[in-house]
Amino acid sequence: MSASKIASVVGIPQETATGERRVSMVPDTLSRLKDVSVLVQHGAGESAGFADSAYIEKGACIAPDAASLYGQSDIVLKVQGPSPREAELLKEGSALISALFPVSNLETVSRLAARRATVFAMELMPRISRAQSMDVLSSQATVSGYKAVMIAADSLPKLFPMLMTAAGTISPARVLVMGAGVAGLQAIATARRLGALVEAYDVRPVVKEQVMSLGAKFVELPLEVKDAQTSGGYAKAQSEEFYRRQQELLTERIRASDVVITTAQVPGQKAPLLVAEEAVRGMRPGSVIVDLAAEQGGNCGATEPGKSVVKYGVTIHGPINVPSMMAAQASQLYSKNIASFLSVVMKDGLLNIDLKDEIVRGTLVVNKGEILHEPTKNALLGMVMKK
Repeated sequence: MSASKIASVVGIPQETATGERRVSMVPDTLSRLKDVSVLVQHGAGESAGFADSAYIEKGACIAPDAASLYGQSDIVLKVQGPSPREAELLKEGSALISALFPVSNLETVSRLAARRATVFAMELMPRISRAQSMDVLSSQATVSGYKAVMIAADSLPKLFPMLMTAAGTISPARVLVMGAGVAGLQAIATARRLGALVEAYDVRPVVKEQVMSLGAKFVELPLEVKDAQTSGGYAKAQSEEFYRRQQELLTERIRASDVVITTAQVPGQKAPLLVAEEAVRGMRPGSVIVDLAAEQGGNCGATEPGKSVVKYGVTIHGPINVPSMMAAQASQLYSKNIASFLSVVMKDGLLNIDLKDEIVRGTLVVNKGEILHEPTKNALLGMVMKK
């Protein structure tokens, strides 16, 4: 590194979103950050089980508060995007790397642009092989899928595995997983390890082999599906008529299940309704639904986001921010995603933006104050025109 260049200060603030316990970088990952200084806000890792002293042992310095950290940091690493107020704290011309969902947070994006910030949204990571180690949606969905089964097992008033005892045989729990993305596949694997009989459904026939490789039965419905999957591997939204028919055909499977775990989400859109309230009404008393799509409105018509309720004798969980429930390991995974991404966007301790790189181009929302992400730019323009 040239002697005339001063290495960047990478800042790790404390997350401020309600209920958020994760931290963007854990102490053990700091060794992967080369040619930079690391500044950690006091208490940033405590909720995830990482004390300030652990960061200091790895060479980081501690900032007393958010204002001090943002004021000194050239690159800020966060789990969730900043609030509009936090955006104002960013040092002018600095960079932000976090999950952002910019179209849903236009005020924050506007304030970041006004600070001439450079902003990367990790949830926009292209789904290419080179970016797998940076895929925060997948790493956090893995945690969610596992935790969903734990929530279900804790609520279900029966055992998951089949048991053969002197007092008789106990039949295994029947689990239906709806949506076989990363969270769904992890839920399948976890439920199978606990000894449940597992079925899984997904609108994408291509995932059948993955479902069956985990020991689950793939549910096939007599529905014609066109363009079920995006180029990035995500499920595509279908027509209202398709979803109506899908609900009808799934009702029998739902009513036969002790546990239903729903994970179906379409990026940028309301979650598809897969479990009609009528299907819930027909489930056996004591059955459990865990709706991992609650943050997008839910896959179940009876879900109340952020709450656990009992309707028709069925316990319905609508958890929000599930990865935060397992903050330590979720933070470890997220931290490694971020470290891998930094190896792409930094060179010799400085930010190095190569717009020819698909990873950089795909995640870059704002570049030195200029909004590059077309959906966000269009949404902001529409907001201005309405005024």
